[in-house]
Amino acid sequence: MEGGSSVVYRLASHLALWRLRTAGRLSVITTKLPDRHWGPQRIIARHAAAGGGSKWERRGPAAPCICCASRPPAGSPCSAGAAAAAPPPVSSITLIVLSSEEGTSELKLERLLQMVFGAMVLFVGLEELTNIRNVERLKKELRASYHLIDSFLGDPELIGDLTQCVDCVIPPEGPLLQEALSGFAEAMGTGFVSLIVSGRVVSATEGWWRLGTPEAVLLPWLVGSLPPQAARDYPVYLPHGSPTVPHRLLTLTLLPGLELCLLCGPRPPLSQLDPQLLERWWQPVLDPLRACLPLGPRGLPDGFPLHKDILGLLLLHLELKRCLFTVEPLGDKGPSPEQRRRLLRHFYALVTSTHFPPEPLEKVEDDVSRAQLPRACYLVLGPEEPGTGLRLIALQLGLRLLLLLLAPQSPTHGLRSLATHTLHTLSPLL
Repeated sequence: MEGGSSVVYRLASHLALWRLRTAGRLSVITTKLPDRHWGPQRIIARHAAAGGGSKWERRGPAAPCICCASRPPAGSPCSAGAAAAAPPPVSSITLIVLSSEEGTSELKLERLLQMVFGAMVLFVGLEELTNIRNVERLKKELRASYHLIDSFLGDPELIGDLTQCVDCVIPPEGPLLQEALSGFAEAMGTGFVSLIVSGRVVSATEGWWRLGTPEAVLLPWLVGSLPPQAARDYPVYLPHGSPTVPHRLLTLTLLPGLELCLLCGPRPPLSQLDPQLLERWWQPVLDPLRACLPLGPRGLPDGFPLHKDILGLLLLHLELKRCLFTVEPLGDKGPSPEQRRRLLRHFYALVTSTHFPPEPLEKVEDDVSRAQLPRACYLVLGPEEPGTGLRLIALQLGLRLLLLLLAPQSPTHGLRSLATHTLHTLSPLL
């Protein structure tokens, strides 16, 4: 980012007002804000045009005035000569993000824009966003997405918004749950079923895992962000797979905090998911289901062998687009969970932007480039002497990338060895 700590995020070529509400980090943006208010910041925007295409734009200081939709209001900088006729349909929409957080990376902001745009498509469909015929109706329909968008803008416990990988947990009896899930999916006639705890996928069918980005991340996140409810029948669009034709997202609460999710068409009706059917498939695995409930914040089963210095970890499978993220692997010590999450998120953005390639190493064809690619890097927050600063290390081996947050007593000369051992321990799980 250039020009200080502000980055601008613009929404709505024709919408009168868009609210961005979160913990004092983002401002309210209206359509009556002329050029001079933006100042010299770089503008990062995503533009979606009619026909389903989208592109990223980075604009310099001469940001266009956003007060002028098809029909500028009287007194706006562009109101001279405004036509009195009714505005034509709007064929595009632009998103702009404004951050007051110092040092925010461009990667983080771009991926935030992708998630926000995906959330909008998820609720109203791409056609409504790229061919806007009734602005007021669209604004009302978009209100359904506010809660989901707000969850991206705060301090989320998940990290899929940044990594573009599905947040997962590792259940202690995964094969049993997978067998029950596959049988239930076959009985219901859908290939898209998953178990979700606190917005994280516990187990899923092959069809669910094949969902594209961003819906693979958005759907569990949406379920985790909703207030508790015994059952839901949600119409959703898939931003990648079906942006113009809605599907149904059915959710059923098996245990408080643990939900069964189905993605389907007109059938089955929600009434078909009666208690007898659920009891047939899930009563035999009730104890394994209960064991999943603490996995939301922890991610790993009790007793999983990890080094005592590990305060948080992020493991990504770059090809499968799945990740394991926890800041509570061994109890509560050191920095707060919120601080740990923030450190790991910042470190991921740093290493992804500057040290590691965006694609898995096996996809890099140039042998010379592959030899020059760094496989590990570390960062010490403060002096490097033992006991004086938190340690962060990133290690990539093949298709997996591991980031660790370590206690100050962990010696820097042993960071790579510790990370390598941890990666080998975790690799069979993800």
